[in-house]
Amino acid sequence: MSHLPFAVLEDRLLSLPPAPNDEGQVALVVVRPQPEARLTPNRVTLTRAGGVAGDRWAQNPHSKPANQITLMRADVARLIADGQPLSLFGDNLLVELDLSQENLPAGTRLRIGAALCEVTPQPHTGCGKFAARFGQEAREFANAPAFADWRLRGLHVCVLEDGEVSPGDPIHVLSRPLALPFEDGAASNQRVAPI
Repeated sequence: MSHLPFAVLEDRLLSLPPAPNDEGQVALVVVRPQPEARLTPNRVTLTRAGGVAGDRWAQNPHSKPANQITLMRADVARLIADGQPLSLFGDNLLVELDLSQENLPAGTRLRIGAALCEVTPQPHTGCGKFAARFGQEAREFANAPAFADWRLRGLHVCVLEDGEVSPGDPIHVLSRPLALPFEDGAASNQRVAPI
């Protein structure tokens, strides 16, 4: 399969309509029971203990709450995949929501279906498998400094309250951290602004 060059990816990205900021939707749920295996169930349970039920994250000895569940914008995934199945990315939730740093800073709380989740500061970048599936230029595009704030590769969330999630379920941004200036001009993210 041919892969799209950087310039085409960039042009198509800039042509996408803006993603919603506060109210989005789950487009696809992906469970990875084993490496390279992908299931797209109609419903999953997100849990504090195991992340996405049935996903191999819980069996990985290097797993930690900061990388429990991955989200990626569905429209960006479609653009990069160029006709390949969206489940190839391996992200647990493909969503219709602005995942940028500006819109969803670490500490943002989301109601995803019935589950309560929080955006973590753990970065999410494309690996060698990403380049093999979609091309090295797609990997460079997803990690390009010009689009770093967009989080084209997605982000991580951890589960705060268990709940079921299905494709088509709403996503509500419940709160975002507020940056409070200290006397020296630095910022603190300890207060939360409700939506």
